[in-house]
Amino acid sequence: MQPETQKKSSVSQFIQVVSETSLIPFLSIVTAMLIGGVIILLVGGNPIIAYMGLLEGAFGSVRALSETAIWSTPYIFAGLAVALAFRGGLFNIGAEGQLAFGAVFSSLIGYALPGWLGFDLPMWIHLPLTILVGGLAGGLWAAIVGALKAYTGGHEVINTIMMNYIALNATSFLLNGPMKDHAPLNVIARTPEIAESARIMPIFDGLRIHWGFVFALLMAFFVWWLLNKTTLGFEIRTVGLNPDAAQYAGINVKRAIVLTMLFSGILAGLAGTVEVTGLNYRHELGFSSGYGYDAIAIALLGKSHPLGVVLASFLFAAMRNGATRMQFLTQLPVDLISMIQALILLFVAADAIVRYIYRIKAKGERVTLTRGWGG
Repeated sequence: MQPETQKKSSVSQFIQVVSETSLIPFLSIVTAMLIGGVIILLVGGNPIIAYMGLLEGAFGSVRALSETAIWSTPYIFAGLAVALAFRGGLFNIGAEGQLAFGAVFSSLIGYALPGWLGFDLPMWIHLPLTILVGGLAGGLWAAIVGALKAYTGGHEVINTIMMNYIALNATSFLLNGPMKDHAPLNVIARTPEIAESARIMPIFDGLRIHWGFVFALLMAFFVWWLLNKTTLGFEIRTVGLNPDAAQYAGINVKRAIVLTMLFSGILAGLAGTVEVTGLNYRHELGFSSGYGYDAIAIALLGKSHPLGVVLASFLFAAMRNGATRMQFLTQLPVDLISMIQALILLFVAADAIVRYIYRIKAKGERVTLTRGWGG
């Protein structure tokens, strides 16, 4: 076969794979939107005006695009965290707690480190260190669950849920106590502002979009490269598909499980870190509520592929950002957006319903979400 023919064949195969893997998520979105439109009609609204308002609020101006990108940034990190765990056959429901720890520890380094050292740090040291500590905080918290799974058989679903409770309550204690901003007028559970040297700068003057968004896109590429172009990525995917076969082939399954949860937790921790360093400049209790759970839907909608996660993150961000404009134009409750997101998740998770409605035969490899109770 000629090189040019091989190149065309590879391109056509890539297009075919993309179309097959994206068809069900696309139809799930369309179906959820149609059902959402019917519900809007039943409550006395106009679905056309509602969805036009949604699009206008999310993409109707440069500022709207900037805000949508801001919303998508933590979604990309958290979605990648859950997707990476999925590819390793693990169900990381603990992204919410890992994200909170990433935020609280990056805040601590951001505002307290110069005082501990007694001098100001340059940005090229302080900012990377803040990001590193935030990511590692989430990663180490998740690695505990990975170790319990690998060495005791403790199921990661139960353990991550329990670890969420510990992380979120510990964060609440810290923000109401040792790390609380003691400014005279402050009555909110939040940390002091981080130093200027620990902040991610905006990309454009007058807009809130910051370089953390670019960092999120780069991390999506890195996760794709890790999974598809490295030996470790091959081990993670193999263990996710069949741990017994992986062990027979000489792969250290326990090591792969721990590393999968470690990397997953780092990504979730970075979701909280970029919100602190790039947007809020402090950690405030409840600022990230729901990101870690939305990440599960994003990973499912994106079929656990980094590109799919990025696109799904943009969809969820657009719906969140455009919800206010939709509510203003139609006077409908903003909770309709959460309802539509739930419908999308329903159809993606139960893809047999979509396949039955549109008469589509099942094709391709299914991602292992979890391997049962006890591993």
